[in-house]
Amino acid sequence: MQPAQPIHILWDASHIWGLMAWRALRALGLSCRLVKGQEIAEGALLGKPGSRRDAGCDAFPPLLLVPGGNARLKALALGGAGRDAVRAYVERGGGYLGFCGGAGLALSHSDPREGLQLCPWSRAAYPQRLHHLISGHVRVRARAGEELVPPGGTRDKNGAVLSLPVWWPGRFASENTDGVRVLAAYTAPEADFWLADLPLQHIPAHVFEAWQALYGINLSADFLTNQSLVVSGAYGRGRYVLSYSHLETPQSPDANAWLAHLLRRLAGLEPRRELVPGWELGEPAPAWPDYKSAAPLLDALRRTRALLDLAVEHHLFFRRAPWLWGWRTGLPGAACNNLHAALCTAVSIAPSGRALDYWRGIRPRFAELAALFASGAEGYLLACRLAETLSPTLPDAVDKRGLDNQREALFGHPMHGGGIMEELLDMAEELIYLSQDADALAR
Repeated sequence: MQPAQPIHILWDASHIWGLMAWRALRALGLSCRLVKGQEIAEGALLGKPGSRRDAGCDAFPPLLLVPGGNARLKALALGGAGRDAVRAYVERGGGYLGFCGGAGLALSHSDPREGLQLCPWSRAAYPQRLHHLISGHVRVRARAGEELVPPGGTRDKNGAVLSLPVWWPGRFASENTDGVRVLAAYTAPEADFWLADLPLQHIPAHVFEAWQALYGINLSADFLTNQSLVVSGAYGRGRYVLSYSHLETPQSPDANAWLAHLLRRLAGLEPRRELVPGWELGEPAPAWPDYKSAAPLLDALRRTRALLDLAVEHHLFFRRAPWLWGWRTGLPGAACNNLHAALCTAVSIAPSGRALDYWRGIRPRFAELAALFASGAEGYLLACRLAETLSPTLPDAVDKRGLDNQREALFGHPMHGGGIMEELLDMAEELIYLSQDADALAR
């Protein structure tokens, strides 16, 4: 039985990770809703009068799921009132499930405006910045005898060994327990594990040792061993689970089974299945009733996909999964992934009346920016390729400052966003947000 309220997913600063979480919950057969920080500040979690909730529905949502993305920007979107509302919701018995950036948001920060302080632990820095740039599956040991740990996996006396995905995760600082329970910790990388743009499986161990001796850089991934990956704790009458593994990753059986288990234990829900199907971000079938009206959106998607293909051809990007591209260090691959996923989704769901009204207002601006971005981003990526080719013989031929300025205008700051791309992304994501109810009815 579905609860009166759907699971709430914090939409702000989530991008591709918000889409992935939304898609996963719906694929598991559960009712969910994208909500913004402002709605939470107005009472969406607490059932207050004036909050944007289903008419006549007074129950709290069974769970707040906070996807990956920039934790600081999520905290900013919530504002003081929103952060207070999340704490009140959990304190009164609500459940909080945070993945990656959503896990980081729940931690304690020296500046309370940057986090929720649900968990007394803080976020730790990596020994080297490069160590943050890890992606792929890792083997983890899940703690035996924990209610929040699912059955299954290869079991021994210490618990289950599972294969879980990580996508550029943060790290917990765990100086003391303070009521925090470690549900899973890293053991070793799997075959699809990458460090930045290096596939570790294809680099011999003796080479890692030589690199460390010569350059003082540890790229062997042993820095992960025994580090906490999934933790839980209580806050008032409620509970939180914080995972730097993306349990919503498509076609990741151990991760998806754990997600389904948490939905049962944290939210009292019963998923219809335990595997999130593959997510092929290719050429989605448009769901818009009027192709002429949607033409700028379709054209932007076509140009963005061509940009990704161009980057792959020039060895700047590489395909990591059917839904994700990896990138050479320093390039705006994350931004391109965000835009591509948003455009694919906006094209493939039927727009609501509110979305069509919004689109009519922003369509000319969107079309203008999309054309400007496509040509500018193509030139930027090819200039990066040229600079790389010329660097051994003509290192100053392509002006680095000029490239940096071009990147900022197009893509903004690597961590904080901005630029033309962010404006396009905001428009596409607003279309998705405004269309979610119509899409739910269509399903």
